[in-house]
Amino acid sequence: MLLSRSPVPVASSPPSHPWAGIVLLILAMWTLSCLDATGKWLMAAGLPLLVLSWVRYAVHLLLVLALVLPLRGPGVLRSKRPREQVLRGVAMLMATLMFFSALRYLPQAEATAINFLAPMIVLALAPWLLREPPRLSRWVACGVAFAGVLVIVRPGGGLHPLGVALGLFTACCMAAQYIATRRVAADDPFTSIVWSGAVGTVCLTLALPWYLPQALPVLKALGPAQWALLVSTGVSGALGHLLQIGAYRNAGASTLAPFVYLQIISASAVGWLVWGHFPDALTWLGIAIICASGMGIGCLEWRRGRALASAGR
Repeated sequence: MLLSRSPVPVASSPPSHPWAGIVLLILAMWTLSCLDATGKWLMAAGLPLLVLSWVRYAVHLLLVLALVLPLRGPGVLRSKRPREQVLRGVAMLMATLMFFSALRYLPQAEATAINFLAPMIVLALAPWLLREPPRLSRWVACGVAFAGVLVIVRPGGGLHPLGVALGLFTACCMAAQYIATRRVAADDPFTSIVWSGAVGTVCLTLALPWYLPQALPVLKALGPAQWALLVSTGVSGALGHLLQIGAYRNAGASTLAPFVYLQIISASAVGWLVWGHFPDALTWLGIAIICASGMGIGCLEWRRGRALASAGR
């Protein structure tokens, strides 16, 4: 899934190895792009969405607990803001379900590009949701990014309308997750990973009686390779999040921000390798508009932050 669809609040510490952070972020993007491709392939083979998501979350939770508990102890399970953690977990679960649903209808690169609207939505709504001062530059950046999405989903572009709608709804769920992430920033980042995995696992487990009976014939027909791929979704999801934490522990957010958009490259490459799909020239133009908008407002916000910090000294 899109890297920024799983934002993790990272504990503040002086970043000291920027190149290590960049490498870890790129590895996280490729790992999560492989997760998206695996999910798309399994659903194309007939695996129900809710079963795929349950395995993805359950394996993620078990793996993270096995790695984190011996290092941090049971205290890592306690959150300072449990209500916000639950809201964040629900938003993440909805984003996962909507994105996997969008992948049924859209190529991976296009679905990933649409989701980059999420941070723009947060910036545009920040005055009301985050009590931040309104800024024209943020609204302009959001409008430009949306124009890029319109280029991608243009009439005659061959994209399924339902897939586009699901992609846009995914971006809205991601925006809600970003806002919730801001509100749990005081928690240990490993606490947030555990809680997000736990919320998704609990919700999907409670719904098992409704969807598991219909899925049993499909599960019985899966071969060893397909089972291995199914389990790998949880492994790659957990690994991608852990790599992301490592990236932000080694490099500052402003350093890593431009490299987040390289996930378009990993999504396009994986989509081409698995399905032979490669975006056309107009789609790349729309992708470029979205990336330029995001990087442009990111640089502007970084310079504004530096100026405010200098003025406060």
